[in-house]
Amino acid sequence: MDLIPPNLRPDESSPEWMNKGDNAWQLTAATLVALQSMPGLVILYGGMVKKKWAINSSLMAVYAFAATLICWVGWGYRMAFGDKLVAFWGKPAVALDDSFLLGQAFIGYFPTATMVWFQFGFAGITPVLIGGALLGRMKFVAWMAFVPLWHTFCYTVGAFSVWSPKGWLAKMGVIDFAGGFVIHLSSGVAGFTAAYWVGPRSVKDRERFPPNNVVMMLGGAGLVWMGWSGFNGGAPYATSTVASLAVINTHVCAATSLVTWLLLDIYVSGKPSALGVVNGLITGLVCITPAAGVVQCWAAILMGLISGSLPWYTLTVLNNKISLLRHVDDTFAIFHTHAVAGSLGGILTGLFAVPKLSRLFYMVPDWDKYIGLAYALQTGRTSAGLRQMGIQLIAIVFIVCLNIVATTLICLFIKLLVPLRLSEEELQVGDGEVHGEVAYALCNDGGTDHSFGNAKVNSMYDVDELPSVMSKTSSYELYRV
Repeated sequence: MDLIPPNLRPDESSPEWMNKGDNAWQLTAATLVALQSMPGLVILYGGMVKKKWAINSSLMAVYAFAATLICWVGWGYRMAFGDKLVAFWGKPAVALDDSFLLGQAFIGYFPTATMVWFQFGFAGITPVLIGGALLGRMKFVAWMAFVPLWHTFCYTVGAFSVWSPKGWLAKMGVIDFAGGFVIHLSSGVAGFTAAYWVGPRSVKDRERFPPNNVVMMLGGAGLVWMGWSGFNGGAPYATSTVASLAVINTHVCAATSLVTWLLLDIYVSGKPSALGVVNGLITGLVCITPAAGVVQCWAAILMGLISGSLPWYTLTVLNNKISLLRHVDDTFAIFHTHAVAGSLGGILTGLFAVPKLSRLFYMVPDWDKYIGLAYALQTGRTSAGLRQMGIQLIAIVFIVCLNIVATTLICLFIKLLVPLRLSEEELQVGDGEVHGEVAYALCNDGGTDHSFGNAKVNSMYDVDELPSVMSKTSSYELYRV
């Protein structure tokens, strides 16, 4: 003991089982993931929507993040990672007592409190992503009910099934490194399903829905991108070589996907698109997530090429040809950027997963069952590779069915209590009518009043629709705040 430096000696607050380096990185990674939502997606959504919905969109994200945290420590964490209730669900219980929070996590060398915080980052961002499909028309009180219900009856089921060592898909051997199925496929399908039940935006908004602040949108996207270092880099629960590989693979795939989408936009329209950059970035990050630490870097490039092209095709071509896709008003194309890209990532993981890297990640005696089909064919283990691909497809089907059924039942239940969709007047006016506030106000004498009484008039116009109004109100200036 005398040979150990004082700062490394175990004590009551630093037990022998705790690795200080792992704990520090896990807390950092958790905070990076949380920053993707707060403020990353808040800024992204606030800049990406039409001006009159900037506050509503941002507040939907803020509320979802906060409400999910309360649910998570109240019952959600242990339903996702606690004692088994049934094969796909854990028993509800609180994660509030120090006797539970300060003990060793079910995996890794850090306290359960750290695991609760890290996993919350994933639980918190998922409903925020769902909200991206519903912006511009869902009644806020209905959203307030939707978030805890969906978290309880949908997210915890998927997380337990895929990630808990006691879950049925985890026991089968599904590979979902950091949430391609649990988070992105779930949010894409749930968002699309909820959008069907809530109904579309106003006709005017569907025809024209320009971003109100493109620079802010790109800034939010940048926060989401860099935050993904914690998203995938924290999945091994250790400061390991696998964590390093996951981080570099994440950014290589994202960059490749972004450039691919950008080149396709230029080829078709002749112009690079900021919206295209954001979509290409997101699809790349989503696609690599289930595979980040178990594939080679060259495979990450291939995945980026695919994630930057196939979702581009489904969004720009198939979306206009398939009646269901055309009918459902998915505001930010969450189905294409998350459900399609997440499914692609899961399938490509089943193709490119390297047995050695899977061993380093899972560290279990039966690690050899985790093998991509490409390596299985190369080593004469074709049946094992086909089995892995089959498990990946089973997981996709399960998550899709779970989210369609659960989201439908939740929406129908809420509809019995309150309307899902805003009134026509609220749809026409936006933030001024829904919240009594507007993001970009007409100001007098340099003062900014965000909650003025004439919001019904002032918030009905976009900036480019104001010349006639401005000519009649020469004593005012338009401030973008």
